[in-house]
Amino acid sequence: MPGETGPGQYDTTFGEEAAMARSGVRIDPSAREHVDAAINDWLGDVIGAAILGDARDYVHKRTGRLHDSLRAECHDKVLRVGSLDCNYATDVELGTAPHVILPRNKKALYWPGADHPVARVNHPGTPPMPYLRPALFQRRTA
Repeated sequence: MPGETGPGQYDTTFGEEAAMARSGVRIDPSAREHVDAAINDWLGDVIGAAILGDARDYVHKRTGRLHDSLRAECHDKVLRVGSLDCNYATDVELGTAPHVILPRNKKALYWPGADHPVARVNHPGTPPMPYLRPALFQRRTA
């Protein structure tokens, strides 16, 4: 039935099947697996490494935590570059809007250098400091 495939089977459109039949080309069924593996290797080893290297070069380094948390991985022809364990990675990339900071566990906020504890802080937001998008959009040649 169209649209249903089992392990190792792939849907092809009628046009693809007709084109292969007209050309007389016979393709080994395991070829798709070899091509997929080669694409995964190329994405992970070549493109992923290049994007990751550029992202690490472009990232704003205050403590180095975000820089050190950047990773690249490739599964099923999908390349992912970014940070999973640095909770402010998106805020650095995209910036933040002005927002209010309220205390969570105490009645007031205080930090070294403040004149006195305060009940709330009106944060002005932060400008974006993109590092992933410039790394992704870098022109790459073979």
